[in-house]
Amino acid sequence: MTRVLLLLLLLLPLSAFAQDSLSVLTVTDAQGTQDYSVNIKILALMTLLGALPALLMVMTPFTRIIIVLALLRQALGTQQTPSNQILLGLALILTFFIMTPVVEKIDVQAWQPLQAEQITDKEAFTLAMEPIREFMLSQVYLEDLETFASFLDKDISVVNDKDIPFSILMPAFLTSELKIGFVTGLMIFIPFLIIDLLVASILMGLGMMMMPPAMVSLPMKLLVFIAIDGWTLISDTLVRGFII
Repeated sequence: MTRVLLLLLLLLPLSAFAQDSLSVLTVTDAQGTQDYSVNIKILALMTLLGALPALLMVMTPFTRIIIVLALLRQALGTQQTPSNQILLGLALILTFFIMTPVVEKIDVQAWQPLQAEQITDKEAFTLAMEPIREFMLSQVYLEDLETFASFLDKDISVVNDKDIPFSILMPAFLTSELKIGFVTGLMIFIPFLIIDLLVASILMGLGMMMMPPAMVSLPMKLLVFIAIDGWTLISDTLVRGFII
């Protein structure tokens, strides 16, 4: 409801002037160059903010990180500890940390020239997408790109990386992130699964059939995880996985 009200407020100036002229959509500077009006820019910004959570998942490492952290918590068997909010917070922090070089490139290539009025908004947007494209291409699997390109009857093997449309790159990148996230989570899950199997076998050999294996294996898994400084090790592994 709030978004609808904001949208209506943004459209009020457009409706007020539409009866006089359609030029409210664009403005012309002293050199005769046309650009979008402030109202259109604000409307585009509000739309972009609404789509920000989806963009965060399909264009950043967030998906891979949250999958690995969720599987790690399940492997430890600690139920809801740490909580979902803590895992989301850690995933966001690591995502921002990994994307810092990309953001710095966007600032230098697009934002600063735009602030200095050296380029237009459209040129700034194009320049800002290039570092993101480079990052996504460095992490995506070629077979995923070819799969989604085949849906559109396109052959990406004969085109430059810069010519690959985002309609192909984004789903291919997300699929690759899901694949890597589950593989990494599986590699983390296996050692804790072995501890569970060993504890269950020992309890069965001792005849302690009524003792839940989870009550014994949980402290052992926590002890091992703390001994190897698990959170730092997991964070280091996730970050290094994105270093080009």
